[in-house]
Amino acid sequence: MGLTLEWNNEQDALEIQPSLIEQLELLLKLAGQQEKVEIGEVALSFVTDEEIQQLNKQYRNLDRPTDVLSFAMQEMGEDELEIIYEEEAELVPLGDIIISIPRAIAQSEEYGHSVEREIGFLFIHGFLHLIGYDHGDAIAEAEMFAKQEQILQLAGLTR
Repeated sequence: MGLTLEWNNEQDALEIQPSLIEQLELLLKLAGQQEKVEIGEVALSFVTDEEIQQLNKQYRNLDRPTDVLSFAMQEMGEDELEIIYEEEAELVPLGDIIISIPRAIAQSEEYGHSVEREIGFLFIHGFLHLIGYDHGDAIAEAEMFAKQEQILQLAGLTR
């Protein structure tokens, strides 16, 4: 049980190393502990700028690439049917996180830290969205970014 990470790679700008996946699993565990989320599954996809731009246009009506998108399974939008899970289900899907690897590489260079840290940052950002955090105003953004930084520090992913 616990939190699990399922991932897939749909890009070729960066070879996904087992050490990166281990790091993301650690970040998921630390974030789950901090946020008291004990059970769930996160689906992570590494994609191209073109793919994330298409998703951003389709779901957010923004025709440009972005660094990370999150699609929460536990959120109810207007006109959506509620998803009922079997009580015996071992893992409740929390949602999907989509990360643009070309954008993560560019941002890591821009901010002067490792690609691994940038991907970790984007992953935690996405996870916090999955469990209900948002950054619609300055106060919420400061809270969310402080949580992200705390988790990254616990994992040893400093700038």
